[in-house]
Amino acid sequence: MKKRLKLPLSIQLLFICVIIFTTFQACDDEPVDPVVIVDSDGDGIPDGEDNCPEASNPNQEDTDNDGVGDICDTPDITDSDNDGIPDSEDNCPTIANPNQEDDNNDGIGNACQDTPATTPLFECINGMAGPYPCNGYNLMSHIPINILGELNAEGNDSWGWTDSTTGNEYAIVGTTQGTAFINVTDPINPIFLGRLASASPGNSGNVWRDMKVYNNYVFIVSEASGHGMQVFDLTRLRNVANPPENFTADTHFTGFGSAHNIVINEDSGYAYIVGTSRSGTFAGGPLFINIQNPLNPINEGGFFGYSHDAQVINYNGPDTDYTGQEILIGSNENEVVIVNVTDKANPQIISDIAYNNIGYTHQGWFTENLNYFILGDEIDEQSFGGNTRTIVFDFTDLDNPAFHMNYFGPTAAIDHNGYVKGNTFYIANYSAGVRFVDISGIASGTMTEVGYFDTYPANNSTSFHGAWNVYPYFNSGNIIVSDIEGGLFIVQKQN
Repeated sequence: MKKRLKLPLSIQLLFICVIIFTTFQACDDEPVDPVVIVDSDGDGIPDGEDNCPEASNPNQEDTDNDGVGDICDTPDITDSDNDGIPDSEDNCPTIANPNQEDDNNDGIGNACQDTPATTPLFECINGMAGPYPCNGYNLMSHIPINILGELNAEGNDSWGWTDSTTGNEYAIVGTTQGTAFINVTDPINPIFLGRLASASPGNSGNVWRDMKVYNNYVFIVSEASGHGMQVFDLTRLRNVANPPENFTADTHFTGFGSAHNIVINEDSGYAYIVGTSRSGTFAGGPLFINIQNPLNPINEGGFFGYSHDAQVINYNGPDTDYTGQEILIGSNENEVVIVNVTDKANPQIISDIAYNNIGYTHQGWFTENLNYFILGDEIDEQSFGGNTRTIVFDFTDLDNPAFHMNYFGPTAAIDHNGYVKGNTFYIANYSAGVRFVDISGIASGTMTEVGYFDTYPANNSTSFHGAWNVYPYFNSGNIIVSDIEGGLFIVQKQN
């Protein structure tokens, strides 16, 4: 009988382990579950490695290298208005506009810009918008002064701000107790966001308050004693959780006390404070405040002689002697003064001009070509009678300004602040509301009223009631009017 070879126990165990390992992939007391490979889309790429496990893409294309395969990364191609432009790219996705016209470059196509989303509060029909006399302008909405201010408040000046990030539009309205902020992006449903109280000691009220905007900040002055200049960061208005809020200023500049008005040259980053104390260093003349860092204003001097209001520009008009210079046009009670303020340490008078029947040289504004300066005299209607008078000067030669024409409005109301946009002159005309005057023929001596909205329907008397200021510079066509008794009016031109 053949003798069987007996292997050592250790060798026998080794053979058993090999057999088990080939079956269960391990040599342990318990077998391990087999690995399951999941490939949901059946493209040969396991889900754990697939950059688009929901759709077959065996080549794993990822053009933008964002880790998501192209087949899953395809942009939305919905085209709601069927104009061939995907909604994600269409500047007006609800109305067909294949050419994407956007005249004011605000990112909203003309087709949507020109279509009112809702109905005005009062449409101008047969010369009336509800209780307000009108011609060609609708009342979109109205916020009364007792909401914007405190008890017995009155309204005064106003300005506007457009948020370049969101495109939202805001009205900034002065009252006797402070400054109110309103989101007017939807002119039918404005949102009163809150107030910034006056900076005067004891929060004493004052009827004169003025504000202008530079680089997303508003700068506010008042004739209230010791007020100085408040600086408020307007980007804070983007996220107001529970309006209306009581805001605080970001900076309070105390380099002067009271002031009637503030003017800002947004191109140079300088604020010009006018109507300060007549007993001050410059006797109420413009103070030069560097606001290029809005939270750190720097006083750089001033110009002697009381100024009630001014416009300051980097000049690029017809008089080439002053191209590139910073020019101030001062409305100085009894004359208009033209000053070169390029060198803040050495401002130079270029010229001055008076006119007949001076009541109070109040405020003026250049035409856009800088050929003409349109001036309002605040009390000539009271002093000399007659209808609203606006004086126009020829400023084509800054060294030799000349009287050009008088324009007389249809009522005896006092004119207050006026501004130019395109070929329209906008006048806050106190008891006659806001008036819209076509100045396209100004060179030939023609100015023609083409519309109005009367915020003070009681009368058109020669008195200090009604519209204090108008701001016409929103791209949307919203026009804000601040009224002494009425508060904020938002109007739009009728289509």
